Amino acid sequence: MRVHRQMRWVAAAAGVGLAASIVLAPVAAAEEVPDVPGVSSVWQVPDRGGPAQAAHPDAARYARQHPGSVPPGINDFTCTPTGGHPRPVVLVHGTDSNAYSDWAALGPRLAGAGYCVFALNYGGKPGGDNYGTEDMAVSAGQLAQFVAEVRGATGADEVDIVGYSQGSTVARYYVNRLGGAAAVDQWVGLASPTYGGTMFGLVPVLEQTPGGMELATAALPPELVSPALEQQAQGSPFLDDLNGGADTVPGTRYTTIGSRLDEVIQPATNIALHDRSATNLMIQDLCPINQSGHFRMPYDEYTLQLVMGVLDPTMPPAPPCTAVPAGTGILEMILTENF
Repeated sequence: MRVHRQMRWVAAAAGVGLAASIVLAPVAAAEEVPDVPGVSSVWQVPDRGGPAQAAHPDAARYARQHPGSVPPGINDFTCTPTGGHPRPVVLVHGTDSNAYSDWAALGPRLAGAGYCVFALNYGGKPGGDNYGTEDMAVSAGQLAQFVAEVRGATGADEVDIVGYSQGSTVARYYVNRLGGAAAVDQWVGLASPTYGGTMFGLVPVLEQTPGGMELATAALPPELVSPALEQQAQGSPFLDDLNGGADTVPGTRYTTIGSRLDEVIQPATNIALHDRSATNLMIQDLCPINQSGHFRMPYDEYTLQLVMGVLDPTMPPAPPCTAVPAGTGILEMILTENF
């Protein structure tokens, strides 16, 4: 989720609250593919190669300047899985973002370790400048099409999926509701809004105000309250449906990796899955001096090593634990997205 839009939503919502057909057809790379007729959502397989990045702000800046970019080693549809890594890894980006912005660190690392790695841009508004903003059920259908293409190209029976932020929930909807469990061995949710966020406590205020959520949606600019953002609020009908009965399904292994200092998902306990078969990891429980939050996690060295370890248990069990002050990277993201 792009931080400046999140912060602007919070500021604007505070004022409002206080005042009141999966088609398995070939996908043309780097071209937007319309989805269901009448539904405002497009997706894309990016193929314009860009460099690896070590920081989220640098990746976001490059992605804005080079639309349709993909990190090195990703979306090579000639890649053949190896015996050591038989399942391709599909990376699913977050809200108001894209495959390059969120995966320019992890993607090249996975490719360098011998994985076949793939990433799509999903849930885009036609004519918009980014992805991950439209209805998440439709986005999950787009992911289903992409996974089918990946499996067809690589010959793999199953894939592993790593989702960041909204991408975690889109991927879990695909697995839980669209039959994806038959094609997904591991689901890894990084900073996953599993049970939604309260938007710094504003969602409960708006919900307790008669017509508050409707007023906020009507009063705020459309780019600040996208369909996907509304669906990620704690208690949304979308999340209630996805988590109703059980938040996992048989056939897929589930792992969440979260931060107790997440700037978006509050309370942080909303990150964890409730099913006892799921594994829930918190950075600060494993490395207390690492206080990385939501926006830093896909570029935090400790977190990246955790993801690699989940995907391949033969790796060293614990990455080096180094200090990261709380709030690291937030100001840089704000400046990057606004200037």
